[in-house]
Amino acid sequence: MPQVRVRIAPSPTGSLHLGTARTALYNYLYAKHNNGKFVLRLEDTDEERSQEAYTHDIINHLKWLNLSWDEGPDIGGSYGPYCQTQKEEHYRRLANELVAQKKAYFCYATPEELTILKEEQLKSGKASRYDNRGRCVSEKEAKAYEAAGRIPCIRLIVDEPRVITWDDLIKGTIAINSLDLGGDPILIKSSGMAVYNFAVVVDDIDMAITHVIRGEDHIHNTAKQILIYEALGKTYPEFAHSALIFDAEKQKLSKRKHGEFVHISKYASTGYLPEALFNYLAQMSWTPSNGQEIFSQTEAINDFDLNKVSKSPAIFDLTKLNWFNNHYLRQLDNETFKVKAMPYLDLLDLNSYDSNEIHEMLTLVKDGLNNLSEITQALSFFEPKPLDYEKLEFMEILNQDSASKILNLILNNMASFKNLDAKETKALIDSIGVTNGFKKGKELYMPIRIALTARLHGPDLSRIFTILKTQQVQTRIKNALALNLQTKS
Repeated sequence: MPQVRVRIAPSPTGSLHLGTARTALYNYLYAKHNNGKFVLRLEDTDEERSQEAYTHDIINHLKWLNLSWDEGPDIGGSYGPYCQTQKEEHYRRLANELVAQKKAYFCYATPEELTILKEEQLKSGKASRYDNRGRCVSEKEAKAYEAAGRIPCIRLIVDEPRVITWDDLIKGTIAINSLDLGGDPILIKSSGMAVYNFAVVVDDIDMAITHVIRGEDHIHNTAKQILIYEALGKTYPEFAHSALIFDAEKQKLSKRKHGEFVHISKYASTGYLPEALFNYLAQMSWTPSNGQEIFSQTEAINDFDLNKVSKSPAIFDLTKLNWFNNHYLRQLDNETFKVKAMPYLDLLDLNSYDSNEIHEMLTLVKDGLNNLSEITQALSFFEPKPLDYEKLEFMEILNQDSASKILNLILNNMASFKNLDAKETKALIDSIGVTNGFKKGKELYMPIRIALTARLHGPDLSRIFTILKTQQVQTRIKNALALNLQTKS
């Protein structure tokens, strides 16, 4: 058996999409599980939409997901991607050979003629397709068209009707009627650039690709590509088509509907860990043999099997992704967590705190984070600036007589709070409550929490107390009490 060779071949017309990343991940796992090769190729034949910035985005975020490819052009000691635009002449030569073999032909139809054809088909209720009129152009007519300045494209001759079948490694037997493929497909555009389906086949032949694993939206492309393989006299690879990723409303994930949330860059910049996104994407349509949800990349490689990839659409669930990311964040040791958190901490004014206090802040919120960017909001109340207590829900609590009494009691006992750790601080607050008849829980703690953080919920109150230190605690309690007095007056 030949060595397994797979590829991921995104088009640099946009940032790395979640669906493309999952496809890359499945190709990577399949290659590694079978001791094969994983190749990156950029299908950059779309001259108008391809951009260098998207190329960098795709490369950088595949690397961020730890999906390393095994070969490619040398770019300073690492592998770059293969690019289709480097092979334009090669594609044209092979297409011209198909014309010489009468398996393809020059088509002189203009865009205007094709638009008229499409409009006529729509009016008559027919499906839009090319009617293969170019097959019948005589040599004399061709010369006349060329004299008139028409530049032909090259189209493949497709037998119609014909059923194209293959045994898909995920979906089982698939059959497509050639009548549903839109007529003779273009191989080379009049601009001289190869179209997607032709360039893909030629590249996969040149790279000895043995398995093509991609989304089910390519099923009709696969039927066309099988015809191209046959025309070139080559055996086509094994195909596997995974179900698409939908949102909760069963709509395909798209930039138009979902914005930046379909791009890997959004999750990388928001503070999701690559291990979490790798794990989440892998298990969306595939379950390991032991049924576990949390697994490492090595465990996934050892167990990956296309036969266990679901035929049903995957549903992207942000809540579930957050669950995965929270798990991986909690597994980080404190020092690593601090390093990863620093870009988000730098957005806050925390210069008045030392490194130990910063460390304590991070441990306060670590276990409750969905992503690292939440650190900015979670710790913003530590910034040395006045808090806003004027929300109705805050005022309703602060205006209670018990709230004023509790805050004044804390102020009056501030000397006792100096140099106390969190445990001792909690004990002192509780003892003040017991001595003065206030119940533990909402009645006792909520006024203090609002005064210190301007929030109803948050990390352990006694630890917040000790990080803020006496002067800051006094200032905030006085501010809360002053607002209480203003409201009552």
